[in-house]
Amino acid sequence: MKQMKILKPGPVRKIVLVVIVVTACLFVFSEPLTRILLKHVIQYRLSRLAYPFEDGLHAGLCGTGSPMADKKRAGPCIAVVAGKHIYIVDVGDGSTKNITLMGFQTGKIEAVLLTHFHSDHIAGLGEVMLQRWAGGSNHTPVDVIGPSGVETVVDGFNTAYLLDAKYRVAHHGSITVPPSGAGGIARPFQLGPEKDASVVVLEKEGVKITAFKVDHRPVEPAVGYRFDYKGRSLVISGDTVYSESLLKHSKGADLLFHEALSPWMVKMINDQAHISPVPSLKKITADIPGYHASPEDAAKIADQAKVHHLVYYHIIPPLPSPLLYKLFLGNAKELYKGPITMGVDGMLFSLPPDSNEIQMKTRL
Repeated sequence: MKQMKILKPGPVRKIVLVVIVVTACLFVFSEPLTRILLKHVIQYRLSRLAYPFEDGLHAGLCGTGSPMADKKRAGPCIAVVAGKHIYIVDVGDGSTKNITLMGFQTGKIEAVLLTHFHSDHIAGLGEVMLQRWAGGSNHTPVDVIGPSGVETVVDGFNTAYLLDAKYRVAHHGSITVPPSGAGGIARPFQLGPEKDASVVVLEKEGVKITAFKVDHRPVEPAVGYRFDYKGRSLVISGDTVYSESLLKHSKGADLLFHEALSPWMVKMINDQAHISPVPSLKKITADIPGYHASPEDAAKIADQAKVHHLVYYHIIPPLPSPLLYKLFLGNAKELYKGPITMGVDGMLFSLPPDSNEIQMKTRL
């Protein structure tokens, strides 16, 4: 009887065999492996929710967009850490999720500061108040600082979230969500009649926050904010055209976060508005350039104020690709020779105490 010859598998057969074995293992052990993977993902996500901020002044771009729909940018929002204190400046739509994902502990937010009361700057206020309450089991509402009129905004959100707060207390218990800590407390401030009027709205443990007038007419009042801490400073413009008051209060700042609208890009949208099913688009795109600064306007402010770094946020219109950034900036780099950054959701800027260093990283 002839002996059968056993052929050794060639390279291709070996690969096929390995694939079959691996596939079989994945099929048999798919659920246990998925559970293990899911556990590691949860651990990783939760570990990122408490970013270890070193002493200094930090600013995170939790939203760099505008009312125009932009899948890459939440509404305008900047989280500021000064020493051990966390503040939020404006709370645009969708920004609360970024606040959390970037590692800012919502339960430790000490105050929300509003530049003005346009919907795109306050849309997320209710969610921030809720997350701050539940995230820290806080016994007192969060302070909401803003110019005159902030009382109306806070009262409205408190009313809108009143039933929600009752449900959460009933579900989680008063120890986890103390009833007294729900919502916010309006902390209005007044500014003088001068075009460059300002007032210190908060000063504690080396942190100084100054509010100053900007020009966003017909929206009045409208303000920007300057933060000073241990020899470092940053300025947030809010919405404004070129403003002498903003120039004055930005003098020598390490960072200037300035809104910007590209007039020629918005004009292009206006020219094509007849294609849109939105009947108001033509009029709106004709109006909005009149109360926003251009990238060149912001660059002039940065140059004249001698700020160390200019960052654009509240960017209009949406820019679907970074390839458009250069076109958006126009002649800005000719007007300001310092570093310019196009703000993107997730950027974190850090200013160590008593130095000239500006660190930048991404937290999303």
